[in-house]
Amino acid sequence: MHVIITCEHGGNRMPAAYRALFASPQAAAALESHSGYDPGSLELGRRLTRHMHAPLSAATVTRLLVELNRSLHHPPLFSAFTRNLDRQTKQRIIAQYYQPHRSAVQRRIAQWIRRKKPVLHVGVHTFTPVFNGELRNADIGLLYDPAAICEKRFAELWRSEIKSIAPQTRVRMNYPYRGKSDGLVTALRKQFDASHYLGIELEVNQRFPLGPRAAWLEMQQTIVRSFAAAWAGF
Repeated sequence: MHVIITCEHGGNRMPAAYRALFASPQAAAALESHSGYDPGSLELGRRLTRHMHAPLSAATVTRLLVELNRSLHHPPLFSAFTRNLDRQTKQRIIAQYYQPHRSAVQRRIAQWIRRKKPVLHVGVHTFTPVFNGELRNADIGLLYDPAAICEKRFAELWRSEIKSIAPQTRVRMNYPYRGKSDGLVTALRKQFDASHYLGIELEVNQRFPLGPRAAWLEMQQTIVRSFAAAWAGF
């Protein structure tokens, strides 16, 4: 089984051609917040790929330009700062930043499956500790399709390995989002058979990458070690 790691929200880089859209203090603040990117996701994704000798497909353009983890028909594809752009500009953004990332991931997975190699895809994300005034009570979330038996089995095995290494870690399944919600993993499930493609979304509380460095490094080590153990056992 091959492993591929992706980061859809790895950075908050704004291409020069669109910086004028984000010149206001409100836009600048949004870019630096969880609305602009997933803090820590790229660092964690890179660590996972090094440990697993797996390929990484990472995007570093801000999600406020275009949301790579949403389907083209999804309303939040464009943010409040870009949704009023004309159709031609939106299509150019999609062609330059959205399609290359998603198409590259799809092509690599398709190549492996054609060679009769099943694929385990991990989308690495982080989530804000407080959302709409609600404190989220999890350190790690593992998102999967409950109807996909192998995905559920791997997620449960991964959770077990995390708890074995760090029993105090709060791990929740399909939290803080549903595993079947619109996203890259969900789209790929529709393209590839469940016997060949497994998609898991990893969500880590941003209090770790935004907090003390030592705690963040320890959390990364826990995630990497537990994933390797789950993958070997699976």
